Amino acid sequence: MKNLVILLFSFLAVSCVSVQYSFTGASISPDVHTINIHYFANNASLVEPSLSPALTQALKDKFTSETNLNLSNNEADLYLRGEITDYRTSPIAIQNNDQGAMSRLTVKVHVEYTNTKNEKKNFDTTFERYADYPGDVDLEAKKDELLAEIIDYLVQDIFNKAVINW
Repeated sequence: MKNLVILLFSFLAVSCVSVQYSFTGASISPDVHTINIHYFANNASLVEPSLSPALTQALKDKFTSETNLNLSNNEADLYLRGEITDYRTSPIAIQNNDQGAMSRLTVKVHVEYTNTKNEKKNFDTTFERYADYPGDVDLEAKKDELLAEIIDYLVQDIFNKAVINW
């Protein structure tokens, strides 16, 4: 009997909290309806022209397809702002002849997230992801594939931090 009472009170306490959940694991308050995703400018010392529009669009696609949020160009419940702060390639494994056996393309993004309904969920964080490729392969030949992989990871990281609370 005591266990039944505890179970009943636990159920009532949990049912009083209203949060929207999705199949993606996102938990968004029911009073949050809009998100404003600003253009992510490329302020890295080495600029890849396609990176800013691709990252910005991927973020918009992720938030609109995996949540019930609507994009807003004006005032919104959530704001996502940021910039690309680093884009670089570097050798990660050296062969006997001092040539790179493997190289790494790295992208770093600074993100500011504002939740106007719950300030405790705000964050200001830098995310970094990379993809490795054979050192004897020209970066230009693999760049689109590598950037697609990096952008997918960055977008997932940002989404997780913003609405899945990782």
